[in-house]
Amino acid sequence: MYGQLKNKSYLPRLLDKRIAEDLEVFGAVCIQGPKYCGKTWTGRSFANSEISLLDPSGGFQNRELAELAPSVALQGASPRLIDEWQEVPSLWDAVRNEIDQTGKLSTFVLTGSAVPRESKPRHSGVGRIEKLKMRPVTLQESGDSTAEVSLRGLFEGVCAPVQGSRDNTWGTCSSGGARWMAGVASVC
Repeated sequence: MYGQLKNKSYLPRLLDKRIAEDLEVFGAVCIQGPKYCGKTWTGRSFANSEISLLDPSGGFQNRELAELAPSVALQGASPRLIDEWQEVPSLWDAVRNEIDQTGKLSTFVLTGSAVPRESKPRHSGVGRIEKLKMRPVTLQESGDSTAEVSLRGLFEGVCAPVQGSRDNTWGTCSSGGARWMAGVASVC
């Protein structure tokens, strides 16, 4: 069971299903994305323990521990969240090694908004750590859209009429984006 650290106000993300699947297949996922897009909260929703490398407690003692003894920083209930892993790039290789040693019994969620500053990991992580890109919260995830209409669908000619619009005829696109755009102009 995972997710003992899940925040009560966590909004499920479109990426959640993929994270769950990839944890089973690879043993670790690395959630990358811009600052403040929800990487840490999403990671916590799958984690049973965590270490934050940017926690200022004790003069950034977690980061110091990870630098001195990466294997000790990995200890904790699985899946273990390693927040801002890029602060100590050697953790990448330590996670890969732990997955190899335990046969995926130890699982990890790594989060980070940047690539390692100085040294880079020695191993790509292929077959052990799946890299996933997280974007800011979508309108669908926030509940502000039903996602019945997608931009891809609009430009591929697959449209649904907008409820409550004065003119639903534009909703059946046959020639893609150009007709859709004309329809938007007539509705606005």
